[in-house]
Amino acid sequence: MKPSLIVHGGAWDWSDDKDSPILAAMQEATRIGWQLLQAGSSAMDAVEKAVNYLEDHPLFDAGTGSHLNANGIVEMDALLINGDGPDFGAVAAVTQIQHPITLARHVLENTRHNFFVGAGADELAQRLGLPIIANEMLVTEAERDFFNRSKTATGPDTVGAVAIDHTGSIAVATSTGGTPHKPAGRVGDSPMFGAGGYADSRFGGAGATGYGEQSMRLLLSKAVVDQIASGKSAQAAAEAAISQSKQLIDDLKVGVIAIDSQGRIGAAHSTAKIALSWVDEHGQIQVRVKLPPVGEAG
Repeated sequence: MKPSLIVHGGAWDWSDDKDSPILAAMQEATRIGWQLLQAGSSAMDAVEKAVNYLEDHPLFDAGTGSHLNANGIVEMDALLINGDGPDFGAVAAVTQIQHPITLARHVLENTRHNFFVGAGADELAQRLGLPIIANEMLVTEAERDFFNRSKTATGPDTVGAVAIDHTGSIAVATSTGGTPHKPAGRVGDSPMFGAGGYADSRFGGAGATGYGEQSMRLLLSKAVVDQIASGKSAQAAAEAAISQSKQLIDDLKVGVIAIDSQGRIGAAHSTAKIALSWVDEHGQIQVRVKLPPVGEAG
């Protein structure tokens, strides 16, 4: 099986002057994940490490640089899916973890549970020996300034990746700091199995981004994989899921990425922009901040 990888850095709107640094970071995250896949590593390894890079990059709403909640602190969510089960590990409202996606993987692989939240998730990280950092270390000067002057999202939100490895296993990773000024304890779609991400290695995997409340109501990632299971390619499935969702929700603001079991990639969005990077059929990394509009379903 030829590996495949697609990564997103969020779907929303941001000023054009941010396009170049965002796409440079996307390219590097994809390079990291692709290098692992080429070396024979698992899809789980590839998506985790690609997302780790974006969690460390202050331009993205995940890990360091996450949006602040209404109380002025960072609360983060993450989900890691193994499509061979399928099985997943998820965390929500964590406040002291540099890499929430890595904690989500530990939940999947080292506990008999699937989902930990809040203080319990932070305590689990301590028990597992993961690095614990002060919440203030996750707050960038740019986010503090943004918190003080605005309550409207203007940049990339969730980050995520979908990969298939040489064995045909599919993995999905999502990580986010959530929406700016969210109430303490608010959890969006990102850690929700079926909404923020979904995978079944028999068919495909998908990850969602954008307005989390909409993706949760739609079970958006599951909807994409259901379209793949019906016989569509990853691209056709992504477009169909967005098109059908437009009929259900007014002013839809979401995006999706996907890979099918043949390794074909797909992406679609209803937002002004989406930060995307993937490896094409020639092994070259491609980047975009916008895709052609998706039409309405017939």
